Amino acid sequence: MLRRRGWPRVFAVGVVSTVLAACGGGGSGADSASGALSPTAALGEKIFRDVSLSASGRQACASCHDPQHAHTPANALAVQLGGPLMDRQGTRQAPSIRYLASNTSFFFDDEGTPTGGFFWDGRASSLQDQAARPFLDAREMANADKAEVVSRLAQASYIAEFKAVFGASILDDSTAAFDRMTLALQRYEQEDGEFHAYTSKYDAFLRGGITLTDREMRGLALFNSPTKGNCAGCHPSARGSDGSLPLFTDFTYDNLGVPRNPEIAANADPAYYDLGLCARAGGDLAQRTDLCGAFKVPSLRNVAQRQVYFHNGRFKTLKEALTFYVQRDTNPEKWYPLDGTGTPRKFDDLPASMHANVNTTEVPYNRHPGDAPALSDAEIDDVIVFLATLDDGYPQ
Repeated sequence: MLRRRGWPRVFAVGVVSTVLAACGGGGSGADSASGALSPTAALGEKIFRDVSLSASGRQACASCHDPQHAHTPANALAVQLGGPLMDRQGTRQAPSIRYLASNTSFFFDDEGTPTGGFFWDGRASSLQDQAARPFLDAREMANADKAEVVSRLAQASYIAEFKAVFGASILDDSTAAFDRMTLALQRYEQEDGEFHAYTSKYDAFLRGGITLTDREMRGLALFNSPTKGNCAGCHPSARGSDGSLPLFTDFTYDNLGVPRNPEIAANADPAYYDLGLCARAGGDLAQRTDLCGAFKVPSLRNVAQRQVYFHNGRFKTLKEALTFYVQRDTNPEKWYPLDGTGTPRKFDDLPASMHANVNTTEVPYNRHPGDAPALSDAEIDDVIVFLATLDDGYPQ
């Protein structure tokens, strides 16, 4: 079994306020207020929005992480397009990059549970590392190397500011200039309060300023219940022991057996599988076949604003995603293709030899065909009503 999970599991309860305070701003779990951006972070914001740094001249960090859509894509594509002509499809959906400032580099905890890291497979070690990689990815911003990125940076309208912050000769060393550019992006994500605003209705509720409606409270109870939704097992909803507001992720990984998505062109090849954690670049976990099919547990903050769900963008609505959670095993015919005998081919996005990696023991995945799902349709709707309270921007 990939995970050994208690209920609820709280990750790094003292980290949120410490990290964000050190970054100089942002609404932390300790309820701190946002401050003005430093010169480095202000540069990072300009870089974040600059399409000229891509080979196509049409893609920026903000293209896939739109601030107006909780730093997720503004469209409902399963995976985004990129490359020199903006016609190359990726293989995973672009997740939100909010509430990552307290994440850490990848590690195995004392129980052997994979934890931390950035991207769906944890391959990046920091916000800076995560920000750097799309510039050099052939399916994203598609620069050939760091020198090409820096040559584009040299033509940017803000290059004088860049030199003022990092030195007049910074462009003489393309590796150093690229490093400073991605450092600026990290500082922007750390300092700008939009990335960790803690301004949801649920935050106001935890601060004691408001009450939730009866239906929102029912949804919260179902979300937390270890015999119903059991969502809090991966997405803790309570304040940390230091008073920090919850991130709604424990930064771990899980294998949910999400159905294959035909919208992803790579999936037209029946021999292709996205194996997640065990197949990440560098091959450091290639021998850990028990981790194949595992992907990062995302934060559920602003989840109601997303237009696609799961690593492969398989589902388009929150209702569909939650229904899959609770009916994956009770009604597999709704989610998976049928074989010649009419039997559902469960976990069709994994090789048969790796089906045993899928989480089938924890609620709500411990059901069988004919069993009642852990949540009824009406209860799913109550959970969705609660999840809408996690959207940033509630009037304070």
